Amino acid sequence: MGAIDQVIHFITSGNIGGLPPIVLMIIIFVIGLIVGYLIHLFLKIAIIAAIVLFVVAYFGFFGLSLSVLKNYAAQYGSIVYQYGALIIGILPLSIGFIVGLIIGFVFG
Repeated sequence: MGAIDQVIHFITSGNIGGLPPIVLMIIIFVIGLIVGYLIHLFLKIAIIAAIVLFVVAYFGFFGLSLSVLKNYAAQYGSIVYQYGALIIGILPLSIGFIVGLIIGFVFG
């Protein structure tokens, strides 16, 4: 019971950066909801764009070649990786964020 009491005491008292911890927990949860919803939305858009791209390529209006895709991956891959790592590092990794992310993705 000592550990649970300490966690409850931490949540209900004190402050982090001038805000109570419960407020920060709620803010992180809401951020998780928003990010989950946006991931859900972007995946829908990406699937639609991929279908349109394949249809256009099938009819010959746009050519798909692996060499061009390799060049784009070599040119822009490191930049995408750096920004992705930066975003992952900035996001608050807590259970509230993860739960909000899942709920936002499923119900988004």
